[in-house]
Amino acid sequence: MRIGAHVRDDDPVSAAAERGAEVVQFFLSDPQGWKAPKPHPQADELRESDLAVFIHSPYVINVASLNNRIRIPSRKLVTQHAKAAAAVGAQGLVVHGGHVTKDDDPAEGVANWRKMFERQADEGGFEVPVLIENTAGGANAMARRFDALARLWDAVGEFGAGFCLDTCHAHAAGEELLDVVDRVKTITGRIDLVHLNDSRDGFGSSRDRHANIGAGEIDPELLVAVCSSAGAPVVVETPGEGQADDIAYLRERCPS
Repeated sequence: MRIGAHVRDDDPVSAAAERGAEVVQFFLSDPQGWKAPKPHPQADELRESDLAVFIHSPYVINVASLNNRIRIPSRKLVTQHAKAAAAVGAQGLVVHGGHVTKDDDPAEGVANWRKMFERQADEGGFEVPVLIENTAGGANAMARRFDALARLWDAVGEFGAGFCLDTCHAHAAGEELLDVVDRVKTITGRIDLVHLNDSRDGFGSSRDRHANIGAGEIDPELLVAVCSSAGAPVVVETPGEGQADDIAYLRERCPS
């Protein structure tokens, strides 16, 4: 069981040491921008370290979109970030499932995800696994409710897509955490990374606001159960001042 945190982009090595983290996740570019990532100054150090590294793609990416001005640059950015993630020795690139608008057919969003994987397969595939993350809200989201996730996985699972489970997002989406690991694995066959976050808001709120463990609305024992049963690296994306305590809390209670 390796546990860590989402940390600042410029010095993830020091940030990991400060938190006692064995896993780091960070951005390689502005999470709200469309610019391609630049080489990371700690790339060599990260590759040579014992840290498990994951990269989170920018929030603006929406592979599912039917809008060409969003979908096409989204595909490009995923490819660019996968290449840059490989350069720092990352084990995966986290990408949100995305959505279509209220007037669109969600099946077309699923088809757009498949097209991205098909096109990249013709180029030899992505340089690191693409880990699709479940999201908190949106009626036409690709990976909010698990029935939608199942339709998405039917389309992309054969390409080796990975999955990132976010506990706050599942809670906000109205998905029970008690048996969430088993239900996800029934759909995807895998969990590659867990974003282990408490939620500032109630069950089914559709609000994506993370809290430190024990400071939100999710029973900490449910979070420990997910940590213990997922069989995957764990990253807390909680407020930074409490991350060291969150990691220590989980490490004490989750089997190694």
